[in-house]
Amino acid sequence: MLAVRVSQEVEERLARLAKLTGRTKTFYVREALEEHLDELEEIYLAEHVLEEIRSGKEEMVSLDSLIAKHGLDD
Repeated sequence: MLAVRVSQEVEERLARLAKLTGRTKTFYVREALEEHLDELEEIYLAEHVLEEIRSGKEEMVSLDSLIAKHGLDD
């Protein structure tokens, strides 16, 4: 179970959409999450990795080094 607080405007829009389409508000919230969760993960996890790199906790490797290491150069 998940409870989400949204602005009054979002609540009203969601309620209107649900009423006009005969679907539940839960349906639309689930749809929105499933549609955009990948994007949110990509954005926020990338930001986390960037913070790790900047703080020195994550090591960077150049593309040239990876190519040489794995024998992918021509």
